[in-house]
Amino acid sequence: MNILVFGAGSLGTLLGGLLARTHDVTLVGRDPHAAAVRESGVEISGAVEAHTHPDATTDGEGREADVALVTVKAFDTEDAAAALASGDYEAVCSLQNGLTEETLARELACPVLAGTATYGARLTGPGHVVCTGVGRVVVGDRNGGRHPWAERLGKAFRDADVRTLVASDMPRRRWEKLAVNAGINAVTALARIENGALASGPGSETARRAARETARVARASGVDLPTDRAQSALETVIDATAANRSSMLQDVDAGRRTEIDAINGEVVRRAEEHDLRVPTNRTLADLLRAWEDGQDVR
Repeated sequence: MNILVFGAGSLGTLLGGLLARTHDVTLVGRDPHAAAVRESGVEISGAVEAHTHPDATTDGEGREADVALVTVKAFDTEDAAAALASGDYEAVCSLQNGLTEETLARELACPVLAGTATYGARLTGPGHVVCTGVGRVVVGDRNGGRHPWAERLGKAFRDADVRTLVASDMPRRRWEKLAVNAGINAVTALARIENGALASGPGSETARRAARETARVARASGVDLPTDRAQSALETVIDATAANRSSMLQDVDAGRRTEIDAINGEVVRRAEEHDLRVPTNRTLADLLRAWEDGQDVR
């Protein structure tokens, strides 16, 4: 399969590099990373080890592929959608944080699939990504049910030895992912701790409150996400990624803008639509936004 990965950050580089074991892959990213990949390939170390040779470019305009995987930061989704709209794809799948699929679907004529990925990844230098934990990729129709391109994409991942599930209940899984991210990302970023520190201790209850609030907003939005399921998913990810530094913590460490607006901020925005109070998510969002303002990165 011909696959374009739009957003060659940590996760995009890891998945693109793994897919390149079997498929024709092009990474869209920034230099010097893209230049290093073109010259020497992708070096994957850690929980998975591989050295593959996808193509790489800094120009995402006018591209063609069977499928495009979107792995840019949530705040770059509109720009990614505009670039993808200038190309030709049979399907596009978001593996981003947040509920970004609708933004993509507004700009694109092809089917837009939803996806989640719990593989841990960290870029350590141009062309080098560390897999910090083997998770699973889940893809499916964003509106629920089966979709032929979800089946094809799932097979493409599995052919490259990436643990993958094709799911028919993506509306619930999208909100479940949001609940997990709402519980982990901001808390770890503010406390400067690895995910495993949320298994117990002072931050654990804050993370669980954020996940519970998110589940309540999901139900108000017409998505059946029981509170116990959201909490169970949170605990599973904390355990499976205990050694990981969340993407938001990595952003704070690097002094970059975070995805707080698309995670806890999105929970707050959706809660306001239903006149619900989500004080934990609101506080976490306010604190990260205050940090961004102080760093002048918003």
